[in-house]
Amino acid sequence: MHLYKTIGYVTLSRVHPSLRGGRLMVAHSLSHELLGKNPPADQDMVVVWDDLGASPGTVIAVSDGAEAAAAFKPELKPVDAYNAAIIDVFQIDAATLDKLK
Repeated sequence: MHLYKTIGYVTLSRVHPSLRGGRLMVAHSLSHELLGKNPPADQDMVVVWDDLGASPGTVIAVSDGAEAAAAFKPELKPVDAYNAAIIDVFQIDAATLDKLK
């Protein structure tokens, strides 16, 4: 699971029936910012399935890969990244941050 910041919505003209009840959001990773580094200029964006109600600018915890689709079993959803939690506040103490660098 990784922390991402949402930056907008994805609008579809047609939606797969299994995706009703949520929305797709565009997000970028916060990995670099959390370690006190500048993000790369060409940072990748990820499309994330959200049924928790995140809005642009929200920090979210994202599960991706096979784990993202597993959250919906036995129903099948065609997703590769799933918003598992909305993060209100997080803290990293200085000693831990130094170890991560």
